[in-house]
Amino acid sequence: MRRHLSKICLLVSLILCAVVSLLQGYIGAYYFQIIIYIGINTILASSLNLINGFAGQFSLGHAGFMAIGAYTSSIITATLHLQPGSPISHLIFTGALLAGGLMASLFGLLVGIPSLRLKGDYLAITTLGFGEIIRVLIQNMDFLGAARGFSGVPKLANFFWVYAIAAILIFFLYNLINSTYGKGFLAVRDDEIAAEATGISATRLKVVAFVTGAFFAGIAGGLYAHFVTYINPSQFGFLRSFEIVVMVVVGGMGSIPGVILAAILLTVLPEALRAIAQYRMVIYAMLLIIIMLVRPQGLFGAGINIKRYFKKSTEPV
Repeated sequence: MRRHLSKICLLVSLILCAVVSLLQGYIGAYYFQIIIYIGINTILASSLNLINGFAGQFSLGHAGFMAIGAYTSSIITATLHLQPGSPISHLIFTGALLAGGLMASLFGLLVGIPSLRLKGDYLAITTLGFGEIIRVLIQNMDFLGAARGFSGVPKLANFFWVYAIAAILIFFLYNLINSTYGKGFLAVRDDEIAAEATGISATRLKVVAFVTGAFFAGIAGGLYAHFVTYINPSQFGFLRSFEIVVMVVVGGMGSIPGVILAAILLTVLPEALRAIAQYRMVIYAMLLIIIMLVRPQGLFGAGINIKRYFKKSTEPV
């Protein structure tokens, strides 16, 4: 039973997503938008957690992969003039999302192979530059709408699509990290030299993490585009990448439940402070500073260390 627990949880989650999607018409438009953004941010933060948290890298270009997925899938669905509700539209939408994810992962591979031999600040600067290059290129491509943006995207993303993909991603990450292959990511994160000495290819694992994270970021971009129905290069700038990184850091690097909780918190918090709009970002920044001062390891980042601490404290001196 324990072996199949994650599969049962995934099945229950998909059923709940289908049931709630039938009732989404009873949810107010404003609250429904926040709920959808929570799901999209969960996908983005969880996919970046594979790169930054589990593989031990530091990427600042996740919004670039999101942009690639958003524009790729939007071109496909807008060109075919899909209408929401028809069975064929759901099938083509699935293919468009996969195409966006694959295109993003291809760029992740092109960037990852040469740059993941870098470490720390150098890798962060490289990925930051990649994200800005993508944004500027899109801004100068007329067939993508250039600076005026790309409109006419059909509204195909709903509660089921967003949260079903979020559930699949969480299921995938949980099983990957708890597998024998996934332990290699943790080994590379903890001590890359020692991992290489035991025969683990650190570069290969980092590229796999980068490509996989980029794939799900591209899918998240496609979901975002098909919910808002209009995309603009300014929506995928450095600040967007920084927001995703903050979710991973606040939730705890390498913590799946922590990153999910942080995605929920940091999506809802700016909206909850909207009543005091002139002070909203000041209070938001102060709360982030307080969280980092009180729990620098993140909301759930210290679970393993606490167990180790208590284990050591019970040992005889």
